[in-house]
Amino acid sequence: MKTIRDQNFQGKRVLLRCDFNAPLDENGNVIDDFRIQQSLPTITHLLEQGAKLFLISHLGSPKGKVQDSLSFNPIRKVLEKYLNQPVAEVSFKEAEKIEGSVALLENIRFNPGEEENDESFAKELASLGDAFVNDAFSASHRSHASIVSLPKFLPSYAGLLLEKEVLALEHFLKHPAHPFVAVVGGKKVEDKLSFVDAISNLADFVLIGNLLAQEIAKKGTVLKNPKKIVLPLDGYPGDGKELDIGPRTRTLFAEKIKDAKSVFWAGPLGLIEKKEYAAGSLEVAKAIIGSFAFSVAGGGNLSAFLGEYNLRDKFSYVSTGGGATLAFLAGKKLPGLEALGYYAD
Repeated sequence: MKTIRDQNFQGKRVLLRCDFNAPLDENGNVIDDFRIQQSLPTITHLLEQGAKLFLISHLGSPKGKVQDSLSFNPIRKVLEKYLNQPVAEVSFKEAEKIEGSVALLENIRFNPGEEENDESFAKELASLGDAFVNDAFSASHRSHASIVSLPKFLPSYAGLLLEKEVLALEHFLKHPAHPFVAVVGGKKVEDKLSFVDAISNLADFVLIGNLLAQEIAKKGTVLKNPKKIVLPLDGYPGDGKELDIGPRTRTLFAEKIKDAKSVFWAGPLGLIEKKEYAAGSLEVAKAIIGSFAFSVAGGGNLSAFLGEYNLRDKFSYVSTGGGATLAFLAGKKLPGLEALGYYAD
């Protein structure tokens, strides 16, 4: 997989696929700009080389239709603050008229060709540039036009963030230090069940949140490595409302984590949007930090939670990916990485 490190982009027009899918408040302001910040090293590297950038990203799920509430104006403002220069927000058809060094193309999902992986749409996009760089690891599990079809029409490279993501996650697939503990919480249960089976082949223990445990029980799911699965003992506040892991579970999980040498954590363990249900996730975070293990956390909600409590920099790495991270660690081929030749190396 070629990266941008050894390439010369002087005078080149570069289509840079980022993930600026940041959470917005009710007034349309960016709540957490972690993903935007993580893209800055690649943007800066290319600008310093003298490239002209067309930034591509999605925001939300507009289903192929223009929605003012999902325009990039709030993202553009954040980018201008960090880059300390003007950033033009333009439609695909207006892009060639922009004279500055950075243009932010409109939400890629405003065009139905993106999610349909329409090659004619990708070819139209490709006409804007001389090279393509994928820095959106978190979207690389999607077979979308800006992820898998653009590399068919332009010389293509991995950005610094995508490279960093892959290297951090390869640690768990290739040489995890043991004991290796995985913690699996979050809401998207359908994404997590197959991941539990996959990660249990690598990990010594897999600690399961209440929501996922309830789904396993409800469906009568038979897991591949049941002896490695650690289920919650209680929930808080209880009586059928397990909105956080309970005190006995917190103690049990901390005990399993304390001697770990590697920890991967996917998804919070409670309804963290409300502070009264964040205690369990906070205790688990502190146990992971206290273990001094090589620690990686993944998923947008978990990343935002760690950021809110100033815990991100206490982890070895916080991935921008959710579904992409789980798919990668489950051993699935990510279409975006395949398009860059990662699996041929």
